[in-house]
Amino acid sequence: MARIIESTTNTRRTIQLSTDDIISIVQEYQQLTNKYRYLQEIRDILENKVIYLPEG
Repeated sequence: MARIIESTTNTRRTIQLSTDDIISIVQEYQQLTNKYRYLQEIRDILENKVIYLPEG
């Protein structure tokens, strides 16, 4: 499960991903892009898609 790590030195936070999070992202990417062959087509599909991770 993803874990957000607060930063004490700047305003950006770090998100730590587990192995399961990464596998989930890769699986969703593969499902979304399995019909497309060209990089621009894949970018167009992913540009309008939001992938959510649970916060840990």
